[in-house]
Formats: sequence, C-alpha cells, structure tokens
Amino acid sequence: MPKQSDVRPVGARLYLLPVQTRVPLKFGHETLTSVACARACLRVRGRDGREAEGWGETPLSVQWVWPGELPYESRHQALKDFCETLCRAWAAFDCFGHPMETGHAFQESELQRLWGAFNADRAGREMPWLAALVCCSAFDIALHDAYGQLHGVPVYQTYNAAWMNADLAHYLEPAEDADAPFSGCYPADFLVFPREDLLPAWHLVGGKDWIEPEEKDGSEPDDSYPVLLRDWIRRDGLKCLKVKLRGNDSAWDYDRLVLVGTIAMEEGVHWLSTDFNCTVEDPAYVNDILDRLLSAYPNIHAMILYVEQPFPYDLEAHRIDVHSVSARKPLFMDESAHDWKFVRLGRELGWTGVALKTCKTQTGALLSLCWARAHGMTLMVQDLTNPMLAQMPHLLLAAHGGTIMGVETNAMQFYPEASAAEAAVHPGIYQRRGGSVELSTITGPGFGYQLDRIQRQLPEPTIAVG
Repeated sequence: MPKQSDVRPVGARLYLLPVQTRVPLKFGHETLTSVACARACLRVRGRDGREAEGWGETPLSVQWVWPGELPYESRHQALKDFCETLCRAWAAFDCFGHPMETGHAFQESELQRLWGAFNADRAGREMPWLAALVCCSAFDIALHDAYGQLHGVPVYQTYNAAWMNADLAHYLEPAEDADAPFSGCYPADFLVFPREDLLPAWHLVGGKDWIEPEEKDGSEPDDSYPVLLRDWIRRDGLKCLKVKLRGNDSAWDYDRLVLVGTIAMEEGVHWLSTDFNCTVEDPAYVNDILDRLLSAYPNIHAMILYVEQPFPYDLEAHRIDVHSVSARKPLFMDESAHDWKFVRLGRELGWTGVALKTCKTQTGALLSLCWARAHGMTLMVQDLTNPMLAQMPHLLLAAHGGTIMGVETNAMQFYPEASAAEAAVHPGIYQRRGGSVELSTITGPGFGYQLDRIQRQLPEPTIAVG
C-alpha cells in the first residue's frame, strides 16, 4: 500500500558554480586547478498536492570521474551537458515514492537509458558510468532534501518502515556465501543513531603539496592559510593524514610515505592512509611498499589504518585478486564502488572495506553502506573536495555511517573561501579544529542546510524545467 508521505519530482533547476583552487590537487595522472560545482534544486509534490524544494550539490571533478587522454575541456563540457539532460529528465520523472525508491528507480531506468543514449555517437569518447553517477548525484541529493523539507523532518529520520514502502530486500541481494538480513530491514537498521556531531577529520597530503620549507619555490599562495604540512597539522590539530601516491613510481611512493610518516610521528599524528588513485595493476607493487615499511619503519607501517583503491576502478575489466594486499592492511574500494553490486564483486576479489561518497548519489551510498555492513565490511566516507552545500550531506553520511575513523574533508585546504557564505552559518563544518569537524549546527528538515540563513547569491540557472 503506497504511503501518503510519497512524493514525485515536478520541477528542477541547475546552477553551475565555478570554483578555483588555491593550490593544485593531483588525481592520478592529472591535476585539478578549478572545478564547476553542479547545484540542483528539485521541486517535489506530495500525494496531497503540497510542494517543497530541496537542494543538492556536487563538484564535477573531471580528473576523478573521467580520467583519460581526451582534452580536459571536452570532458568538462560533456559533464555539464549531461547535467542539463538529467535536469529535464528529473523534472519529468513520474514516480511517486520515498526518495530511496524514486532515486533507485531513476538510476535503474532513466539514468541507464540516458547514459547509453549520450554515449551512442561518442565512439572513443564515451563518458564513464562513474561520471554519470556524479552528474546525477546533485539531483538525487536534492530529492532526499526535498522530501525532508516537505514533511518537516531530518531526512535521516525517514530511512525506516514508517516512511519507506519497500525494505532492503527490494534493492539488495546477499552474497552467495552469506546470510545477510535484508528482508524486513531498512537503512536505519545499519545507521548510527544518534549521530556523531564531532568527527575526526582526515587531511589530504596531495602529490603536489609542499612538505618541507626547502620545497617552496615562490609558486605557493601567499594568503592566511597554511602551506607546509607541519603548519596544517599544528593549526588544525590534525591526527589523520591521507597520503596521495603515484602508483607507478614505487621509489617515490615509498619515500613519500617515509617523509610524511616521519613528520606525522614528530607532530603527534595518529593515523595514515594511502591513496594510489587506481594507477596500480599488480598487487605486488603495494605489497612491496608495505613490506619494506614494516621492516624498516614499523611505527610508520603501524600508523597506516587502511589502503585505498590502488587498482583500476573498472572491476569487471580488471578482476585482480587482491587478497594478498588485504591480508596486510584493510583494503578499501573507492572509485570501484559504483553501487552495491560492485561492492559484492569487490568482496569476492578480496577487498575488505568501502569508501562511500555522496557524489555517487545519496541513494546509492546508503544501499552500498547497508550491503557492506551486512557482510562485515568496514566503512569510510571520503571527500570529493566538497565545498558549500556539498559538505553537509557528506558529513551527515559519515556521522550516521559508523566509519572506521571520522571523515575525509579537504575543501578547506584547496578552496576555503568558496564556502564563506555557508561557513557564516555552519562554522564548525568548514574548519578543522582539534583535529575534528563539528556538526551541531546542521539541524532542521532535509539535510539541515538552513538555506534561509545562508547569504549566497546564485547566478541565473543554467536550465530550469517545470
């Protein structure tokens, strides 16, 4: 029996907000110096005729979602064009339900169809599925926010039987070797309540970051923010560092870990993680680095809490057995974890954890979370350098997700001024103090943005439908 609380989309708007980085951010073989943030507004209507608007946002990080040899601007324009296509499709999507149901239905039908049609005449220039998910995520997040806005409740209070029509068995299947409890279960059964409002924050040590004073060459920014790693650690009280590595230069990667690990120990940092950004093709590459550290620098080896996504993100094309890596350290899927089906395949190959991201849609992140937790996998919530509104659903996922250790949050490193309007209302989530971010100001319906208090002037929408 459909619930009276069900909603359907009836209108949508898309805004593209350009952001410049203060320092470059390296993704694999490419470097990010600017990004367009897709901000979506979705209007929904309830069965009783009432309407409400919700908002979602995600950076269109071309280098992360679509690595390759194609010119940057052609990939960037394709993402923006696909966002416009999705705006029209979401406004016309005639599907009543809870956001989990409507969001899932859109991804399984419309998103798949539109992605295929978009790529039909782009031989050699096909947009990856990950890019399609990221474009969709702004609208999906807005759907969840709009539902909470219409009913006057935080959306995380609705992921249960009182609000949803279908349980998790409607979406998820257990692994063949597991007896996962999905029938009669809902996302709330795998979430943390009450949420954590103080989360340990992970700082990203980028491949182009300045580490030691002698590395400064005059190209670093001259502003009020730190440049060197030690200064960041001391100012923000950091306890967790995520180290970006190359994945194709083992000597550089090993030396980088030794250098950052030594500074971390000297400055009282507790934890490290390693991110190879999908560039490794042989588990022996990672194993050798970990084994050398264990032998020569056991304290640094002990600080590595987990290893993140060394191998190509297309698991179906690269079915690499990674049990030898996960026998050494917890091994987390990131780019590979498009949805719960890829998480299931990753588990078969030996991955032991999942790095969740709201940029793959709120709906998909929650379903992956539930599948992973039901199968004993460890969770983390990773950043896509989320500024402005994108930061809030990101942090809420970590606060309710029961992660291995806090949340990665690095927009304050790469474009801190981009979030000035939002930080005036939510200061604790756009700065890291005592090694943590503080979420207590995120309150109210939907994702608790409190948009009426945020003084941000938006440009004219790129497209408005309905």
